[in-house]
Amino acid sequence: MRADRLLSLLLLLQNRGRMTASELAAELEVSVRTVYRDIEALGASGVPVHTDRGPAGGYRLMDGYRTRLTGLTDTQADSLFLAGTPGPAQDLGLGADLAAARLKLQAALPVALADRARRLEGRFHLDATAWFRDADPVPHLARIARAVWDQRVLVVGYRRWNGEERTGRVLHPLGLVLKGGIWYLVAADTTATTGAGPGPGSGVGSGDCPVRTYRVSRFQDVDTAPEGFERPPGFDLVAHWEQSARRLDDALRHQTARVRLSPRGRRLLPMQFGAAGTRALAGAEPLDPADPDGWVTVHLSVESQSVAVGDLLRLGTEAEVLGPPELRRALADTVAALADRYRCARADPTSTPDG
Repeated sequence: MRADRLLSLLLLLQNRGRMTASELAAELEVSVRTVYRDIEALGASGVPVHTDRGPAGGYRLMDGYRTRLTGLTDTQADSLFLAGTPGPAQDLGLGADLAAARLKLQAALPVALADRARRLEGRFHLDATAWFRDADPVPHLARIARAVWDQRVLVVGYRRWNGEERTGRVLHPLGLVLKGGIWYLVAADTTATTGAGPGPGSGVGSGDCPVRTYRVSRFQDVDTAPEGFERPPGFDLVAHWEQSARRLDDALRHQTARVRLSPRGRRLLPMQFGAAGTRALAGAEPLDPADPDGWVTVHLSVESQSVAVGDLLRLGTEAEVLGPPELRRALADTVAALADRYRCARADPTSTPDG
């Protein structure tokens, strides 16, 4: 266990540079005193760890020191080859780099681990794109990725979700996220402080500007400005994304529907509603002994009424909405309108929707 921790400490110093004892303790989930002992152990084993004293001090490896990639377990080597998906890397313009890096990594592995990695590549494939739809066209993704890496200001034309309104934005790109096969840009919107394009304020930090999420496929044009910018102090892309996703889910699913489900409806619910459907089934009311057909009642988190009507109709006759009353009425009105439309079509099969 300690050997694994010492290797993790060494790799942290190698990959991140100078780190304080407190930072190392937080990363390794140990006490600061344990970090002190581990640093001494590394030094005793010949690793050149240098201690910088003072408020801005910490531990760092001597310049030029690099450890070889050794000590990987079977499962750790497997995880490295599953971590990079070729499709997204190609989108970012890194396909050739990823392939070269994988070859170099494989060459550095011991023979047994290299053979295991080759078997794994032939037996597991990661596809980040969702089912039943093509991936979004993202012609500007590589340029955006370069701006994220170089911390360069972006001047963009962005099409809103309604597909009609186009807006000009000046953005400080902070990170890219791939979610369900869709690329998103997390960026600080500096438009209000810089005007229509980059100006005197565009090279400053992003701390006072709102951080928003943009779907990359909706960028109509993207220009990289010569100005750079400073990232907000302490900004953590992963933590920001997780918090934003939770806020979005809470904002969208602000209503609870009471739904009665057939046995087949119970099987369909997780397929149609994902995690919300799974949670609803976990809290299902007990089976009614008086119901021989095995229907159960669940409390399901749903989006706005207009969205919920369409989502719930996908369950067909395998579900009945019991409440709230306004959602039940909306479903009944929609079903009645559909019945009228198809009744008219059956009476006059040659008619068209326009008459």
